[in-house]
Order: sequence, then C-alpha cells, then structure tokens
Amino acid sequence: MPKSTSVRAPLRTRLTLWRALATAAVAALLATFLTPAAAQAAPPRESAPVYSYAHAVRESVWVDTGLDEDGDGRHDRVAADIVRPAEPAREGRKVPVIMDASPYYSCCGRGNENQVKTYDASGHVVQMPLFYDNYFVPRGYAFVGVDLAGTDRSDGCVDVGGRSDVQSAKAVIDWLNGRATAYTSRTGAHTVKATWTNGRTGMIGKSWDGTIANGVAATGVKGLKTIVPISAISSWYDYYFAQGAPLYDGGPADLAGYVQSDTAAAHCAAEQKKLTDGSPRSGDWTPLWTERDYVKDAAKVRASVFVAQGMQDLNVRTKHFGQWWDALAENGVKRKLWLSQTGHVDPFDYRRGAWVDTLHRWFDHELLGYDNGIDREPVADIERHPDQWVTSATWPPAGTRATTLHPAPGTTPGVGTLGLQRATGTETFTDDPKLSETDWAARLTTSTPEKTGFLTAPLTEDLRLSGMSQVTVTATPTTASAHLSAVLVDVGPDTIRDYSDEAEGITTLKNRTCWGASTAGDSACYLETAAKTADVDYTVFSRGWADLGHYASLAKGVPLTPGRPYTMTLTLAATDHVVPKGHRLALIVAGTDRDLIDPPSTKPTVTVQLGGTSAQLPLVGGAQAFARATSGTTAKAPAPKRLKGLSTPRRPSRIPGD
Repeated sequence: MPKSTSVRAPLRTRLTLWRALATAAVAALLATFLTPAAAQAAPPRESAPVYSYAHAVRESVWVDTGLDEDGDGRHDRVAADIVRPAEPAREGRKVPVIMDASPYYSCCGRGNENQVKTYDASGHVVQMPLFYDNYFVPRGYAFVGVDLAGTDRSDGCVDVGGRSDVQSAKAVIDWLNGRATAYTSRTGAHTVKATWTNGRTGMIGKSWDGTIANGVAATGVKGLKTIVPISAISSWYDYYFAQGAPLYDGGPADLAGYVQSDTAAAHCAAEQKKLTDGSPRSGDWTPLWTERDYVKDAAKVRASVFVAQGMQDLNVRTKHFGQWWDALAENGVKRKLWLSQTGHVDPFDYRRGAWVDTLHRWFDHELLGYDNGIDREPVADIERHPDQWVTSATWPPAGTRATTLHPAPGTTPGVGTLGLQRATGTETFTDDPKLSETDWAARLTTSTPEKTGFLTAPLTEDLRLSGMSQVTVTATPTTASAHLSAVLVDVGPDTIRDYSDEAEGITTLKNRTCWGASTAGDSACYLETAAKTADVDYTVFSRGWADLGHYASLAKGVPLTPGRPYTMTLTLAATDHVVPKGHRLALIVAGTDRDLIDPPSTKPTVTVQLGGTSAQLPLVGGAQAFARATSGTTAKAPAPKRLKGLSTPRRPSRIPGD
C-alpha cells in the first residue's frame, strides 16, 4: 500500500515530535549547567524514533524446530522475516525483539485491512502487516514475523495449537538467544546467528497469533520477557466446546486445512488424521486437548502478560482470558488488562491513540527497562460505554466476592425473581433450537415455553460484576440428551456497541492516520474507525453453555435417563459490567442458544428444580452490595412486553483470526 501523502499527522505523532524537541531543548539546557557525568545520569523514559526505517535491515532466516512433522526425513524449518534498525549493529549495540508468530501471513491477512506479507525479487520482506515494524523499528526494536509451521514459507504441518505450532515460535526465541540454529535459506546449509539482538523478546498478536504467545509463555522459555495476547485462546478445547456442548461444526483438522500451504497439504495427511481422530464431536476431553491446554502450565510462565479482550467476543470467548488471568494470578505473574465492549476486534481499531501509546510504554518498560511508571498505574482499563473508559487499580477489584443468588418462582410461569434467599418450586422449558439468547431476552418479561427467566427488582444503586460467574442447575430432562444455556442480562435502556454487526462494534472510515514511518511498499497509514452503536432495552453481558450428559466429567459424556434429575455447574464468560441504578439484573436458563452452540440430538423438555439451582456471581462488595442495591423495592414481575435488543449475533467464524 503506497504511503498516503494527504493525511494530517495524528495527535500522537505531533505530540511525540513536540516531546522529542522539548526533551532535546531541556537536555541542552541541563548540559550548560551540569557536569557531563550529572547530565548523563538521568535514565531515558521513552524510546524515540531516531533510527531510519527506510534503511532498516530486512532479512529472512529459517529456524530449525527440531521436529519432523511432515515426515520428509529432515527437521522442519520455520521462516522468520526480520526488520531491524541498521544503526545499532554498526555501533556495536544490541536491540530487543517484538515478534508476531502467525498462520495468516499469506492465506488470510492481518488487521482490519487484511494485510499480507509481500516480498521483493530477492525474497526480502517489503510489506510486513500491521504497524509494529513501522512504529517500533525506528525506536530501536527489531520486529520478527514468523510463519507457523505448515504455513506460507515454513516447513512442517499445522497442528492447531499443538507442539509444532508452539515450537514454531519457541525455536525462534531460542535462536535469538543463541540456543537454536537458523539458516539463510529453506534448504541450504549456510547458518546464521542473531548477533544483533540481546535476546529480550516480546510476543504480540491477535487471536491465533496471541494464542501462540500464550502457548510459548507456558513453556517458560528463557528470553521471552512479555506477551501481549489480544482475543487469544488459552485452551483449544474451550474454543470448540463448552463443557461438552459443541460450539461449531468441524474441528481442528478443518482449521488446519484452511491455513496450510500447498506444500503442507501435499505432505500432512497423517497429521490431519491425528487432528480428526483426536477431536471427536462428542465433546469428550481427549489427550489432544490436554496438549493444547496452556492454563495447566501457567506456573511455568516467566513473562509478564498484557491481555486485551472484547467482552462481547463470540469467536474467542472471554472464558479464555478469564481462566488464563486467574491462573496467572495464582502464580504471581505480572499482568495488565484492557476490556472493551467490542467483539473480536484489535484495540488498534477501537482506541488507537491510547493503544499505541500504552503499548509503546509497555514494551519500553518490559524490554528496554525504562522506568516510565506504567507498572505503577491501574492494572485494568475497561470500556464502560462506547468510547468511555474507566480504570481499576486491580482486577477483579478489591472487595469482589463470589455471591450466591437464588431463583424463585414469580406470579407468572417462567418469569421469576432473583435474590439472596433460597426458594423451592420448579420451572420448565422446552428446547427450541430455532431461538437464541436475543429471543429469550426480548421476551424475558413474558411467559414463553423455550426459556425460564429470573429478575431482580429495579436496583436502587449500581451493581458491578467483575470476573467469571458460575450457574449451578438441577435439571430433569425428558430425553436422553440435553444442552443447557445460562445467560446474564442487564434489563434497562442503554447505548452499547453493536457487537452483533459484521464488524463487531466498529465502523471503518475513509480517512487514514499514520503510526510510524513508511516506505513505498509498506505504509504506516491505516483507515480510522468509529464506534458502531445501538440503542437497546437490554444487554446480554455474559453467557455459558454445557451438555448435561457431561455433568459428571468432561472426559466422557453419557446418555441421560429421562425423568432423572442431574446437577451441573456452568462456567460463564468473564466480564466487567455495571448494572446501573434503575435497571434489573436477570438470569435466563434455557436450552440451545442458536448459532452459538449446536443443538442436542433430541428436543427435551427440562424441569429446573429451583432449590438446586443458583448463580454464583463476582459482585464488587459481595452480598452486602446486592442487598443494598435491591433494598427498598419489591421484586414484583415487570409488565410483559417485548424488549428491544441487538439482532441475533451472526454465527461466529470457525477461524480464530480477523
């Protein structure tokens, strides 16, 4: 993409220029009054764009992974394209690395504009997707774009989050730190060393790319100092299943076939069969999923972790970040968090200036060691309303407590109450695979056969939920199979990002802003975006699903005995949501959530025993906060009416990418 010449420099660029000039002036003034030793004592706080991007070194290496996944009798080599400033190496100084390891560099593209790698006649990278190289190379970083095994210019096979995927990037980090071998070509014998780097590496990437960052961090590899996973998977089982309930048609083998190179397609039939055989659509947890579960290895993580996630992401659901965040916390890993109202969207496309600035300061601190204060700032940034952000000193906030709420019958069948006191009785629904959570919520105040709902009274003060919820359901099915959905709803008028839209909460505009230096073949200028919003009467803010046949274990689902009660606890997606004063908090329990889980083999009628059903919610202030927020009002049934919400979310892509 040619550089746009008509774009005004954005505020960030102009501020950086002003700050650089001001810093230079202050430094000159100090030099007048201080001794040389004193003038040099002040450490830097921000890397500046002092190196030439136009004259940066562009090279490619192929790193030996030590594996032979494609069975050709030699170790697989993965391609790593490098863009690095030329000046430090000439001056005998070494630079840190920012790395994005991806399967999408040729098949699908990266970012909102679907950029792919391009090369010159000599095979040197011309366009590196995204702004990372344009922005950070002039500031003294190298950028490395790695083609995962079996994709683009790499050997091997795509194994969808398994050892080959993870080793693709880990081997490059080992090479950067002198522990692995790289070659100047895919098949040649001439080796090359990374003499230009100090080995300190930060990994970044969205979706599958960020997933690989999680997986590599979970190996504990030395040299990986930080990762920035954006909408990333933490356990591949949870990408394809929700406690036994299938989330998508197909499985890892289909995904591998989508991204693999022609060379891999010709040599990787055996690996494809392993993926198919190891991931049955039964929803059973198999050894394949154990290998692709990074949460279990959180204790090995040495790197700091800066997570970014859309709270309405229905592709890589927020359970992924929630369970990863909690496991990292248990092991004392340094963390930072951004939560937006979007779906599967990169922060560069919903809060661009603040994201680039924060990312810059994060890498400066973690990779260059600059004391810029970012480690003393609030841990979490949360989008409370479109383009309106708040911070939280810790996350979840201090005082957050798991609080158990109980459903109770109301005056209208299927429209009950939600409170602190345990109740008795039953409610009944019949699974209707044609309906979704938006249909249930729109008719929340009306008795309908496909769901049962429970609402608080209108709140007398705000109520904040931060973290992962659990809903325990005691259910008696009429057939041998049943799926369950549990949905949390904020009932009240609001303006929210339209995450059900194809762009998942953003609108792409026609003007461009520039973030770094450009060349004729690699522009740093990107189309701006704006929030796409909708006015609603309710907001679904967390959900979870399960196959009741897996009530006893994920290892093996079993047929149900009609007429027998079963108790199962559903884990809901992590969130940070405030139900405002005047709104109601609601819980819906139903069957198949259309387009978000696949239906069971039967259409059961399910009786919910209220005495054995409860919701454990992460409330800031705990039970006392709930009691205060629901005091002074009665939980009488709201007037029946159809509530306005978003359109039914489109069926999420089976590809964890852009």
